[in-house]
Amino acid sequence: MKINHPLKKIHALFFGLAISLFSFSAQAQLNIVATTGMIADVTKNIGGKHVKVTKLMGTGVDPHLYKATQGDLRRLTKADIILYNGLHLEGKMQDIFKKLAHKKPVFAVGGKLNHAALIQHGTYPDPHIWFDVSLWQKATQRILEVLQEQDPANKADYQAHAKIYLNKMSELDSWIKQQIQTVPEKQRILITAHDAFSYFGRAYGIKVMGLQGISTAAEFGLQDIKRLKDIIVKNQVKAVFVESSVSPRFIQSLVAGVKAEGHQVAIGGELYSDALGPTGTATGNYLGMVKHNVNTIVNALKQ
Repeated sequence: MKINHPLKKIHALFFGLAISLFSFSAQAQLNIVATTGMIADVTKNIGGKHVKVTKLMGTGVDPHLYKATQGDLRRLTKADIILYNGLHLEGKMQDIFKKLAHKKPVFAVGGKLNHAALIQHGTYPDPHIWFDVSLWQKATQRILEVLQEQDPANKADYQAHAKIYLNKMSELDSWIKQQIQTVPEKQRILITAHDAFSYFGRAYGIKVMGLQGISTAAEFGLQDIKRLKDIIVKNQVKAVFVESSVSPRFIQSLVAGVKAEGHQVAIGGELYSDALGPTGTATGNYLGMVKHNVNTIVNALKQ
């Protein structure tokens, strides 16, 4: 009769445990916290199954004014990697990032862009870099570098995913240029609630102006409204635009002021500036959000 030796059972137990631990390790995901939807979306596309991405700022949230909640602080503390835009977009969270950087990997995806490529507005550069798709591709490559550095075991997967996504971005960049060309040159004037579209204007040949500055924390006054009213009347601008993360009342006041002077100007639609659209919708990802903006701008301005 064959007797099972107790040591064999112990060896089998440890072997099974080792296999389980290896399987868990192989499937473990990097816990990444991203401040904005744009960064979170890129990270998901590159990271795939290897990452779990949490975004702090949802639809309609203004990153310029955003203050971290206690829940945000817990998420940031537990994260393996923290990704933020930088360039003072998340102006009220700078101290938090500095403190956490002493304890864990914290990266500003716009922090290594060539200074010459940035648009300067007073003391700080314009942080809205995602509206020049070619510039956002460089931020995407920075996210790729971070993932590969922090998780070298999956380096090849990250590279393959990034290649696919960067190609989609190149196609989007070409499509935008084609669409803007359908608007007569004299009608390419984009007026919005705040100055978030300077990179878009530079990249695609459209003049842009905002009622507020690059940050929604900036104040504006009667002179700013008068300046834009004069531009609208002089250039016969047909439409101005509200933004999803900024109160529409500022643009509504501008429209009312223009109409009081006998000129008709319409609100051409809502643009997504500092945040993506709702999750699961066409505007809930970066590529879809940009397409929506371009279609909205082109359809309103070329009529």
